[in-house]
Amino acid sequence: MTSSVPSTKDGVTPLAPGYGAASLGSVLPGAARSLGVDLALPAVELPTAQRICVLLIDGLGERQLAQSELHAPQLTKMHRRVMHAGCPTTTATSMGSFGTGLPPGRHGLTGYVVLDPDRGELFNELTWHADTDPLVWQPYPPVFEQLAEAGVASLAIGNPEFADSGLTRAAHRGAEFMGVRRLHRRVDTAVAALTDPNGPTLVYLYWGEVDAAGHRRGWQSPQWRRALRYADREIGRLAAKLPAGTLLLVTADHGMVDAAALDRVDLAERDDLSVGVRLVGGEPRFAQLYCEPGAGAEVAGRLATELGDRAWVVTRDEAERAGWFGPVDDRVRRRIGDVLVAGRQRFTLVDSRFMTAPERALVGYHGSLTPDEQEIPLAIELL
Repeated sequence: MTSSVPSTKDGVTPLAPGYGAASLGSVLPGAARSLGVDLALPAVELPTAQRICVLLIDGLGERQLAQSELHAPQLTKMHRRVMHAGCPTTTATSMGSFGTGLPPGRHGLTGYVVLDPDRGELFNELTWHADTDPLVWQPYPPVFEQLAEAGVASLAIGNPEFADSGLTRAAHRGAEFMGVRRLHRRVDTAVAALTDPNGPTLVYLYWGEVDAAGHRRGWQSPQWRRALRYADREIGRLAAKLPAGTLLLVTADHGMVDAAALDRVDLAERDDLSVGVRLVGGEPRFAQLYCEPGAGAEVAGRLATELGDRAWVVTRDEAERAGWFGPVDDRVRRRIGDVLVAGRQRFTLVDSRFMTAPERALVGYHGSLTPDEQEIPLAIELL
């Protein structure tokens, strides 16, 4: 997709996702089609299968994987395609796209922290809010729900605390959920379910420790490589134990950039840049600024001048015209920041008034539209 957002001095433009058959949102519709159910959504082309197992490894970008193949022999030997995560490249948004097959502008999970227009407050789409109905916030039927209506049973395996979370209900309702702590136990659970002739036809596993290691220590750290090796060993065990005729898919929700505090602007320390900014949402690599009425263009111009080639600074209207979020529903538009600041290279924009100290101390970040964050793998093996 060609972006209408102006390029920077080196001619580089943000990698805007196309939300077609090469996007994260096409994986589950592709799996459905492989099982004989056409959901009329963009679908990645996959071989026909009797049963399907999908493993999503949080934070495993294609570029990080390509530079770490010695630590991932199982993933390296699988057929792999490069896919696009979506905008922003953050877990809540990607879970929405993965679960519904829709772009963020339609499903409405448009960032890590976004404005809830009804309450006028920031809303964390990972931790959720007790007063926010997930079926109102995201009303479209997820893929699992559509599969259930077509007679295809699904099982989702993840952290026990996700069992009835707002994000799970918004994006993954329709699948039976099973909370299991360790990845090796999740693998055993998936194998048992897909081996049972009366069990589900589609099993989805989530694993978040690669992302966690990257945030804490950086994706180039020994801790990240150790987390990747463990995940890869379990993928190999999964491939060896699943019954013949099962299609194994391994993908991710976003990549990562090691940024730390090497190139950071804190709006709490820059009153000159904060004029007209009411709330700061998003995250350091993709800040979403909610401005006073009529102040958006001025705030964007001021930040663009200050940051130069360190970030892409656009208004919500510019991002929508460029297709960053795909088609945007009217109910979703005001959740998106009036001004968006997408980091380039190793830049982050923070406001320490809205962030905890542990959040500011992270090493690895994601959210922006660089290839390091946007490109994700889809590894495929028909067993």
